Amino acid sequence: MIPGETSETLLLGWREWIALPELGLTLVKAKVDTGARTSTLHAFYVDGFHRGRQSYVRFGVHPLQKRTDVVIHGEALVIDQRRVTDSGGHREDRYVIRTRVVLAGGEWPIEITLTNRETMRFRMLLGRTALAGRAQVDPARSFLTGRVARPSERYGQKAPLGR
Repeated sequence: MIPGETSETLLLGWREWIALPELGLTLVKAKVDTGARTSTLHAFYVDGFHRGRQSYVRFGVHPLQKRTDVVIHGEALVIDQRRVTDSGGHREDRYVIRTRVVLAGGEWPIEITLTNRETMRFRMLLGRTALAGRAQVDPARSFLTGRVARPSERYGQKAPLGR
């Protein structure tokens, strides 16, 4: 056993379906990205605000790839703001929130940064700090925790014609 692993270590592929139930996201296709330290969620708008002395953020998510008609609005307590460098070398200040991820029947808290990933293939990157001690990744395989045939139905939507 590798130090830090538990006997319940998951085997994940390079992409998996996850849920973020506290944010109203019943299903999101995530790229399992051990090259990314922090997990990132696509948010097409991100607005910070205060409630008393605490910082919060409101945001909108298009949880399904190529589907801007499916929208989930969320709100969360801000736990940090960090300067993040993306894979293209661009630096950006991002809000950081904490929420539970559900994957392969397990759930645990993770930190997520929020940024616009509209042009990216995946609405979510599941970074290595979210996986540490919980999972190993087989980069040659996908959806080892299960496939989803009609993800839009999880949001009460039908697939558009022609797909």
